[in-house]
Amino acid sequence: MMQQITTAIVAMAAACAISSAGAQPAGLRAAAVKVDITPSSSKYLLGYGERKNTGVHDHIFTRVVALDDGATQFFLASSDVCEFSPAVYEEFAAQLKKETGIDRLQVWWTTTHTHSAPEIGPPSVADLTMPERHTHPTDTEYTAFVERTLIDAIKEARTKLEPARLVVGTGYSAANINRRATDLQGHSSLGLNPDGPVDRRINLLRLERPDGTPIALVANYPIHATSLGPENLMISGDVPGVVAAYVEEKISAPMLFINGAAGNLAPIYETRRNFSDAHITQFNSLLGDRILAANSAMKAPVSEARLRLSERIVETPRRHGYGWEEALNSYLRVAPGGDGAIRLPVRFLIINDDLAIWSAPVELFCEISMDIRARSPYEHTFYFGYGNGSLGYLPTRQAFAEGGYEPGTGPFTDSVEEDLKNVVIPYLQGHGR
Repeated sequence: MMQQITTAIVAMAAACAISSAGAQPAGLRAAAVKVDITPSSSKYLLGYGERKNTGVHDHIFTRVVALDDGATQFFLASSDVCEFSPAVYEEFAAQLKKETGIDRLQVWWTTTHTHSAPEIGPPSVADLTMPERHTHPTDTEYTAFVERTLIDAIKEARTKLEPARLVVGTGYSAANINRRATDLQGHSSLGLNPDGPVDRRINLLRLERPDGTPIALVANYPIHATSLGPENLMISGDVPGVVAAYVEEKISAPMLFINGAAGNLAPIYETRRNFSDAHITQFNSLLGDRILAANSAMKAPVSEARLRLSERIVETPRRHGYGWEEALNSYLRVAPGGDGAIRLPVRFLIINDDLAIWSAPVELFCEISMDIRARSPYEHTFYFGYGNGSLGYLPTRQAFAEGGYEPGTGPFTDSVEEDLKNVVIPYLQGHGR
């Protein structure tokens, strides 16, 4: 086992590609685009064991929001899929830049983490401990389709930018529950734990026209999209997709569901056999109506915005003996004869002086996100999970001691919580200001 690796903070020299030289922020502009990515043929579903869908319960989508402050453009995408390798994101980002000139730091591609949608791309690092999930070839055709629709959606959103106002707010929903059941010996396993840590805050961003009509709503809430279990063979957006469709019908605008620190949080109805057993429509009340209520309560829109984008790299030890994918070699620094350090990219978006959003390609435990939020100097601090791929679970140090599924399948060691915080918290408290 290698010795503790010192956390490194590496600034990415791409600011010149994000902002025009000498440009000054002007009035905010925004746009939203929603595209259907439901396949027309049977596909392998990602999230449980190897299985193919036999039909479609509800369509799945990619939704995109574009922001432009006059100096910087930013694109946020949410796709109704489980997850994908960061290598897929890098491939997409390179093609997007080739076609549009948009830099990779300007684009965050998140997933809702539904376990009832087709897989895209090759297996990720997180699947190395579960090779039985990928005995079939990668579906390159569907992967290319999802990437192409995203690129085209970003292009379309760019052409539709219009004057906009931004509103920020929060709400509350008890639709989730801790999923790490602990026995008398202190060992954890997958289950439901009503006494475990849980984050039930809804974070909201509303984009509206100067007359108040909505352009889009961004709803950020941590919940594993696993109300449907491995016996379900119907394509579905699960809780995030069903709730998004419900809210969109009420507000007549796209809603991006951005999952949060859901690594140890399940829906209150978990891995059920079918939609009836999962009480799927009840989430429209448990979560959808709570989103709508919080949206209605938000006040004080702003039409002037300053967007600041950056990336930092967290270096943290790779678990001893854990494998790796060659396509992800840029995410690993290996010393001769050692396990090396994982290079975990963390993105930041600062809007004006009161909103900080950060994102990472992991399934983060909620306690980490909540602690960072509590120690942030910003009035609002949001964590967007499953950002730009996934490198697996990022648990707390305590969770490593308790054991269980998440620490046992991920590539990290018990120092990763501290390593991450040593980058994110100083940035928010210092450089981000």
